[in-house]
Amino acid sequence: MQFLNILCAYDGSEVSKKALEKAVGLAKSNPSAKLEVVHVANMPNLVVGEALISTPAGMSGEYYELAEQIKDEAKQRLVSLSQPAEVYLLNGNPGRAILEHAERTGRDLIVIGSRGLSGVREWVLGSVSHYVVQHAQIPVLVIK
Repeated sequence: MQFLNILCAYDGSEVSKKALEKAVGLAKSNPSAKLEVVHVANMPNLVVGEALISTPAGMSGEYYELAEQIKDEAKQRLVSLSQPAEVYLLNGNPGRAILEHAERTGRDLIVIGSRGLSGVREWVLGSVSHYVVQHAQIPVLVIK
């Protein structure tokens, strides 16, 4: 099965770098393939009881700058690709944002790293790759 519309989720972690390498390889193997890369910035909020506390304005600017750096890093990793590839910065819940983007843009494969988070953060937030695999309507390639 050849995939022509590939979406790769990228968060700057080592495993997402491997996922992007695999996605680039898949795109290179078929000149008709189109690759899109998404990085999802999920501004952290704190829930205390029934109150939702948003990220302070000063911190959100720093968080956005980091997200832009990760997006730029992904672009740099695409220079070996002869066909054009797009890199998008999305905001929101990473799993949902990846799936919504894939559906909206007609992707036929999602490539994602097995883990971006580690330890307590993954336990609290859940695994994005697990969510994507469980809810995707298209094939998902999980890279370890």
